[in-house]
Amino acid sequence: MKRTVFALLTLVLVWAPVFAQTPRDHAAPDQTAEEKGLAIAREADLRDQGFADFAATMQMILRNRHGQESLRQMRTKTLEQADDGDKSLIVFDEPRDVKGTALLTYSHKTGPDDQWLYLPALKRVKRIASNNKSGPFMGSEFAYEDLSSQEVEKYSYKYLRDEAFDGGDEHAGITVFVIERFPVDEKSGYTRQLVWMDQDEYRVLKVEFYDRKDSLLKTLTMHEYGQYLDKHWRAGRMEMVNHQTGKSTTLTFSDYVFGNGFSGRDFDRNSLGAAR
Repeated sequence: MKRTVFALLTLVLVWAPVFAQTPRDHAAPDQTAEEKGLAIAREADLRDQGFADFAATMQMILRNRHGQESLRQMRTKTLEQADDGDKSLIVFDEPRDVKGTALLTYSHKTGPDDQWLYLPALKRVKRIASNNKSGPFMGSEFAYEDLSSQEVEKYSYKYLRDEAFDGGDEHAGITVFVIERFPVDEKSGYTRQLVWMDQDEYRVLKVEFYDRKDSLLKTLTMHEYGQYLDKHWRAGRMEMVNHQTGKSTTLTFSDYVFGNGFSGRDFDRNSLGAAR
């Protein structure tokens, strides 16, 4: 479940198996719920490895509790890292008051992620502190920590059950795994997350986020998946609903392009203000 939100973001969330066989069909008879949950996460990660890089255009719709909307246009690109978490960059193009704002994320398998926000009005780069990563990104219902690639090592896992998905959309009725995952980072804004993942393609369909009081905070649903390079699945639309405030955020993705030849120089924090 590795790519966040922008990949789960892209996310989304991607997970290299404990067993050579898939956990659904060949689970060991003495496998614990924790071992099976980890095996599912690793299988999902294995299936999405090797995408190298991608870019996409994005639209963000912010809704307040009364249904009033505001619209933002953005671009994102991601670079896969062989030995660590992915690097990603998000740049705002519209409206004018946020144009040029950019978020650079270096995800890590272990330890805190590194994130920097460029604010054009101040012409400076602000580092996002670890204890602030549960805060909202640019007024949306996505937290900064939601925008990092969701590496396997960032969580412990527990398999809960198989069930028919009741999302009421294009995925309704398909068989899914339901697993629980617990952030390793003590500064995470979440105590746990419930994840619904389809058993055929290992795509994340829904995530429920529970706050530090273990109350349901948000629900993320993934829609309009497309397959790229005959292997990699990416959501075309993500819906994040905050149950405690009544606010919601929609992210739509289009114009996915893989194999851009990006390198680390395209994700250089020293030139963040010059991102185009």
